[in-house]
Amino acid sequence: MKKITIITNYFPPETGAASNRIAKLALGLQERGFKVSVICPLPNYPKGKIFEGYQGKISVTENYQGIEVIRLWVYANNSDNKFKRLLGMVSFSISFFFFSIFKNRKIAKTVVIQSPPLIIADAALRFLSKKKRNLILNVSDLWPSAGYELGAIQKGRAYDILEKIERYNYQKPQLVLGQSKEILERVKSVVPQQETFLYRNFPQPPKEPQPAKVSAEKPVKIIYAGLLGIAQGILKLCEEIELDGAELHIYGAGAEKEKLEAFLASSKKPIIYHGEVKRDELLILLNDFDLAIVPLVRSIYGSTPSKIYEMAHNNLPIIYFAGGEGEAVIKENNLGYVITPGDFSALNKLIKNLELAEIFQLKQHLKETATKNFNIETQLDELSLKLAKI
Repeated sequence: MKKITIITNYFPPETGAASNRIAKLALGLQERGFKVSVICPLPNYPKGKIFEGYQGKISVTENYQGIEVIRLWVYANNSDNKFKRLLGMVSFSISFFFFSIFKNRKIAKTVVIQSPPLIIADAALRFLSKKKRNLILNVSDLWPSAGYELGAIQKGRAYDILEKIERYNYQKPQLVLGQSKEILERVKSVVPQQETFLYRNFPQPPKEPQPAKVSAEKPVKIIYAGLLGIAQGILKLCEEIELDGAELHIYGAGAEKEKLEAFLASSKKPIIYHGEVKRDELLILLNDFDLAIVPLVRSIYGSTPSKIYEMAHNNLPIIYFAGGEGEAVIKENNLGYVITPGDFSALNKLIKNLELAEIFQLKQHLKETATKNFNIETQLDELSLKLAKI
């Protein structure tokens, strides 16, 4: 039985797309005969506080559905302060450094390293390349370019340092996994001979798919489910959106939560914030909605939001308001509507003209399309064959 260790910054019981994605990867490899272990920080995302039951611990080893999960100390925070965020990443890197020295045998011969965070991936690659491991880098977003496009980092000395780290990271592994074609293009531009594999963020489809249905009459019910972060711009969306004949329901947590709640307390718009719910509960709730909205403040090169595939598997057409490669995915598979990020005039015009009959037709189309084109099991089969040869 081949052993694989996954190093990631996110893992259940943390919520969100990143945690769900890595958990599915780990479980999928386990189902295909690999002995999988995971090394991650003590759970703290998205609130930036160590979860109850883990507080005051330096490390915790536990079992997650047959997978050994080793959780290491981290300086947890979700501060806007860049120094504190950096300290959080460095702290986990330091914890991993000492773990790799004293518990080296706990790390398998083959290691999958999640990126971003860029600094954590870099630290793991540097430590483990000296210990003769087979290294696989799993790239979900391109940093630092994504940070620049979001306005989280400016070009200058710090950006140049991060870009050098990025280039180094692409040179060290035997294989790079990327969630989009744009990511793999970037990797190849840096290391032309690097072996790559397109690993989309496909979700596990529902065990009991719900029949396609829409509201009997307006208002059209639109859902946003996900992180309330700077990149998603949910507060700005709520400020600018005109819900003529529609209502917006929001599920999630993140940095903009308090500002969002304050805005909604004084707003008369038909926007309802439900707070954060567990993924299993959310998947049941999705059947009560007509459309999903997937926004980003601006197009991010290399980023294809995993919500596209999640919503498609749950018969929810998408208002895609995020740009990038995701636009092509939406159009090629007829998953819904594409609006240029930041064009609220076009968004409001679309919402005003939405027709329930058209939405129902899209829902019926999605059932077959998602199963055929976004199949996680087929993707895991192909990845398992690739990893078995490394």
